Amino acid sequence: MRNGDGWVRYWRDEARPLEAMHAHFLHHVYAPHSHDTYSFGITDLGAQAFRCRGAHHTSGAGMVMVFNPDEVHDGQAAAELGYQYRIVHIGPSVVRETLGDAAGDGTAGAMPLFVRPVLTDPLLTGALARLHAALVDDAGGLAREELLTATVLALAERGATRAPRRRTLGGEAQRRAARRAQALLKEAFLEPISADDLAAAAGCSRFALYRAFRSEFGMAPSDYQRLLRLRRARHLLTRGLSSADAAASAGFSDQAHFNRWFKRAYGITPATYQRAAH
Repeated sequence: MRNGDGWVRYWRDEARPLEAMHAHFLHHVYAPHSHDTYSFGITDLGAQAFRCRGAHHTSGAGMVMVFNPDEVHDGQAAAELGYQYRIVHIGPSVVRETLGDAAGDGTAGAMPLFVRPVLTDPLLTGALARLHAALVDDAGGLAREELLTATVLALAERGATRAPRRRTLGGEAQRRAARRAQALLKEAFLEPISADDLAAAAGCSRFALYRAFRSEFGMAPSDYQRLLRLRRARHLLTRGLSSADAAASAGFSDQAHFNRWFKRAYGITPATYQRAAH
């Protein structure tokens, strides 16, 4: 959506309280309001001023804004050229389930409380940026779950009053869980495998499986699934399929997405690879 005051893009999960917005405002002034979610924003350009918890705050480029559920705040530009920001709203139920999974017993314990409305932490900025991109750019369910877990845990660990509990695997249990997940990915890499599917196959929590898989194979399960799809697409290109058909047959959401990842993985475009093969 565009108007004379800037532009707004919005994304919403249909199944659970998880939303994302990307906006640029020049003169828009937010009235005092609150959300029934945890809300985490990144200021990309300019500066944003707001009142929260009885004090005035300013978030400049690269800073992270943090609001607890039902926390009243307003907002407006603090720079002549306005401000551009990204924000992710995560429902308490999603945070609770994520923390419970990481703890290994389904129990989140006390919910995180964030006492500083503005954080300067490049690690959190990067984690939120990756999660936001995965949500709005349709990165796929498996990648979204991995980034959601990583972001919630990083925020709770580095910004909240209480660090989250984490339970991981080690030794043979770690290797066994990772290999079970790998077997499922090899068998059904063209299917929309979920983080729950992999965790069930591995016999552990999603978080423990993610850590085990990265430790054993050097990449996240979603990266491994994409690698298998790229290998499938390479084979189809050598058989003469067009780039568009190879992308669709290998499970990519669109050709642009396929082309981008093909070049990132192999350093050449699918068209260049196909011409060399023939």
